[in-house]
Order: sequence, then structure tokens, then C-alpha cells
Amino acid sequence: MALCKGKEREIAKAIGKLDFTNPFIPERVILEKTALGSGYRPPVMQGNIEGEKSRVRFNTNELKKQAIELLTIFRKRLVDKKLKLIDGDLEIYENLVIYYLYELYRSDIKNYFMDKSGKYSLADSYKRFSADWKYYLQLSPRPFETVFTAVKMFEMFFQIRRAFHYTFDFLIGRSAVSSELRASIWQSIFTHDIIRYHRLLYNRMQSITTLISGPSGTGKELVARAVALSQHIPFDEKNGNFTASHQQLFFPLHLSAMPQTLIESELFGHQKGAFTGAVQNRIGWMETCSEYGTVFLDEIGEVNDAVQVKLLRILQSRAFQRLGDNSERYYKGKLLAATNKNLLDAIEKGKFRGDLYYRLCSDIIETPSLRDQLGGSELELSNFIQYLAVGIIGQDESEKLATEASTWIKKNLGLEYAWPGNVRELEQCLRNIMIRGTYSALGQISSPNSENLLFQELKECRLSADELLNIYCQNTYKKTGSYLATAKVLNLDRRTVKKRINEMAHLFRE
Repeated sequence: MALCKGKEREIAKAIGKLDFTNPFIPERVILEKTALGSGYRPPVMQGNIEGEKSRVRFNTNELKKQAIELLTIFRKRLVDKKLKLIDGDLEIYENLVIYYLYELYRSDIKNYFMDKSGKYSLADSYKRFSADWKYYLQLSPRPFETVFTAVKMFEMFFQIRRAFHYTFDFLIGRSAVSSELRASIWQSIFTHDIIRYHRLLYNRMQSITTLISGPSGTGKELVARAVALSQHIPFDEKNGNFTASHQQLFFPLHLSAMPQTLIESELFGHQKGAFTGAVQNRIGWMETCSEYGTVFLDEIGEVNDAVQVKLLRILQSRAFQRLGDNSERYYKGKLLAATNKNLLDAIEKGKFRGDLYYRLCSDIIETPSLRDQLGGSELELSNFIQYLAVGIIGQDESEKLATEASTWIKKNLGLEYAWPGNVRELEQCLRNIMIRGTYSALGQISSPNSENLLFQELKECRLSADELLNIYCQNTYKKTGSYLATAKVLNLDRRTVKKRINEMAHLFRE
């Protein structure tokens, strides 16, 4: 008698691979199809969010039923002395156990990581989980060595559940381009070989720096948050809780909004008397961040050479010093950075250090423009509008605002509108429509063939002085390619120019 053969083996093997497969790539779909056959429900790639969640729940429930049915059969066979195992049998069985137990304890783990009070304990859940682990994997008279321990598997479950939540629920978009972005985030967390990650790399990924690159307003901080809040955290069996709260492990720093001298103090801290105004010692974020935390450096292309040198040292040796202090300290966490600039161009122009870039680029995530994510799809645009409307006006009135905005956008901008300000612009478009019932689209006014439209806006006095100066700053910046050159042309302060370009009347800071 064999442990499994034929169709049983094929289904069990497919289900067992699910927890070790990127959920946002085609392989996941193939595995679910193999296991469920005609009962499989296909992805809602261009559909609404609730429809996709319903599909996922249905398929998951069916897979869970199949998993327990097969496990019941296989466990009975394993305790039979007459059973002859062949290569791969125990791996198939162990992976099937892992999938089933993950689904069995999914709700407990979700309740834990969604609890903001910090009072929810997993002690009882882990005791039950540990007993189930022994029941399925420590069999008599046939005990066998498993790849993972019970506590390591519990840690893995918590990490997978967090990663899916922050990658699937927190990012807008259900198009193929959005799925590719989610798949890229998942790889940044678990690498492309998830089994190897859980065996060897889970406690080494803090040394890998991730660079998030993409146009302004494309959600780079959301991507950084997803990566940061999904890092591995050890579980303390004695206390029945994880050793750190993932909700307190993300430290974002917006470099472009800060003077260069303040950046060093924020990052590395300072000693009393290190500079004018340093009236007491201050601990910087590099020191505050624990070994399970992440510091996120937004717009890293804006920092000067002195800060770049210190960041390079952090990446090379993990060592740093507070301002005004010679004592060596060491950074233990993960480092994420983001930029809307082409850093390779900046290197050629001498504005960014090549050695720093090549320390940052071990892992790169590219965030697509809103135009690419929408792809001209009316349904995808509707998904974005509905999501943003909830945050702007609340759940009760969001549907009404979303309908009003969708109707106005389709009539006045069309589905092919470029959205140069990306999601940030779309959000401000909704606010304009909510307040004034209309929106003066920057992308139309500042496009190359929009002289007539701009003239009409001026003739009818529909632009404020601020809006007009914003548009002029933006157009000048497109031609000069730098804030400094734009400031010289307009005879304005560089910071004023930068603020008007980055915080235009219809754009919104990430």
C-alpha cells in the first residue's frame, strides 16, 4: 500500500505547495486549478474588490475541505506498518499539514495582528497548534524529521498572514499591472524561493536593502509599509506572544521635507551641545529601530554628499555615530529607501554616489504610474475612486461621491487621461469634485497641445494666482530638469519652487 497515488497525489502535492508560492503569480492559479478542478473560481483581475475577496474565500474553503479529507486518509496509512514510502511522500504529507494548519489558525492569527490594544494573546492558540502539530507529524510507530519546528511554523504563519494583508488589502488596484507590483513586494519579503527563505534566510533579510523607485504619487510609502510590517518576528513560547509588535516597527523619514542638518540628527541622533539648539541628548532612528524594525528613507536622491557617505557606512558596516559623539553604535534593522529620480542619471551628473547606489540596489521595486495601473479600464478607475472616496468622506457617503466623481471624470477627462500626479492627483480630483463639483485638470492644462485650453481657463478667470504659478513652475521644471535651474529662471527660492512642484494645487503628499 502506498501513501498516495494517482489523483490523490496530484491534488495533495498542489495544495501543499500553496503556502510556498507567491499568491500574485500565475503559478498560484495553476495549483488551485489542479486541486479544485471544475470547482475552481477564476481571479477577478479587473473586477471589484469585494468580488475578488469572495472568490478567494470560496476557493480557500474548498481547498481546506480537500486538505482535511486527504490528511485523514494519509495519517491512517502512515501508522500502518505495512505502508511502503516512496521518495517525496513525507514532503507531500508535511506540506499538506502545513497548509491545513495555516487555514485552521488563520483567524486566531488575524485577530492577534489586528488587535491594537496589545492585550490579545496567542498562548492558548499556540498550545492547540502545538498539539495539532504533534498529532499530524509525530506519529507512532513512524515518527519522521520535519523540515520545520512547530514554533518556526507558527512564526511563518504570522508572517504570511501579515504579508498578504498589507500587500493585498492596503494597495489599490486589481489590474494585471497591480498584481505584478504585489508579486514584486512578496518577493522582496520572501524571495522567489519561499522554502529556502523559511529555512535559511528569514533572520538574515535585515541586511538586504530595498530601493523603491517610481513616479511621485504612486504609493511608494505604502509599498515600504507592506515590506516593513511583514518582516519575520520570533515567537516566545513561554509568554505565548511574539517578541515585538509589528505595528511599531516602521520608521518613515521624509528626507525632501527636512533641512540637511536635521536629517543627520533624525537618523543618527546627537549629543548635547553638538550644535546650536542641541540642549539635550537625542536618540536617532537608527538607534531607536530594533533588529526587527525598518527605517524608510523617502526621496533618498535629495540628500547631500555628507549624509550619503554616512548612509554608505551604515550599509557597509552597520556602524554609525551620534553627532558630537565618537562612540560607535550599530544599526540592527532593515533599511528601505525610495526615490522618484533616476539615480543612474544622478550618478552621471555627480549628484549621487555610485557606491551608495550599488549598496541600495540589491532589491528594487518599481511602482507603476496610475495610468499604467488603470490601462484605460473603466472598472479599474472605479475601484480606485471607490477606495479613495471612503477615506475622503467616510463609508456611508462614499458610494454617492464615487458615482459623482466617476461620472464627471468620464465626461470631462475621459478614460485615457494621463493622471500626471498619479494617485495623489486622483485623490485631490475627488476632493475638488466634492467641494466645487468640478476639477481643473493639471494634466490637460500643462500638456504640450493644451494652449487653447489654458487660454480658455485664463479668459474665463478660472485659475487662481497660486494655480497659475504652480503650472508655470511645473512647465519650467520639465524643461530645465532641476529645481535649482527652475528657481533661477523664475527668480524664486529653490525651496519655494520645489514646494510648488511637489505640492501643487491638485496634488497630495504621500
